[in-house]
Amino acid sequence: MDLITDEIRAALITNGQRFQRDPDFDPLPLVKLFTPDAAATWLIASAEPEDPDLLFGLCDLGVGFPELGSVLLSEIQSVRGRLGLRVERDITFRADRTISAYAKVATAASRIVA
Repeated sequence: MDLITDEIRAALITNGQRFQRDPDFDPLPLVKLFTPDAAATWLIASAEPEDPDLLFGLCDLGVGFPELGSVLLSEIQSVRGRLGLRVERDITFRADRTISAYAKVATAASRIVA
């Protein structure tokens, strides 16, 4: 399974273009990625239009300090959990709040709560 489908990539780029026009834009995350055998989770909200490998979202490596920031899709794809499993996309994920709202809850809980 592709972590980011063409449809999701297009929507992430659209959000990235909107960020460029409006720095206060606060989108819903469009995709949740996670390690099935570890505690890492990423909620991705946008991609850089000129470099779609560069994503923006809420990143939690499972050490108690989730944060908003940029991450490379190619780096996420190289991550392996404790048992060597690859990162997966949560195909059931549907955002119910903006990325900043997820970040606020995650900061309080010391982990992403989706």
